[in-house]
Amino acid sequence: QVQLVESGGGLVQAGASLRLSCAASVRTFSIHAMGWFRQPPGKEREFVAGISRQGYATDYADSVKGRFTITRDNNRNTVSLQMNGMKIEDTADYYCAARPLGLAYSTTRNGYNYWGQGAQVTVSS
Repeated sequence: QVQLVESGGGLVQAGASLRLSCAASVRTFSIHAMGWFRQPPGKEREFVAGISRQGYATDYADSVKGRFTITRDNNRNTVSLQMNGMKIEDTADYYCAARPLGLAYSTTRNGYNYWGQGAQVTVSS
């Protein structure tokens, strides 16, 4: 079982930066591909970023490319999302997610078995 806990959410102004972190309580963290998703108010949950098991490969939604960066630290069992140049449309609940053991990362919500409780991010004008 993989337990994920997000931290770092909050209220920021447009143009500012924010960093989300996700701590995983599992010894096999390094062989789980990880992802970040978000759910804007009244909308479906959507893919934001994904990272491979060893961190060599990453992928991003078009809406965040060039502004967001996903990284992981397998020694600390953490995955982070650095968000720069934030926009009002980035307002959402952000979720950390883990793929089943040994599988490559996915951009689809159904590809992830484990989810954190979410971190609220609000971007104001």
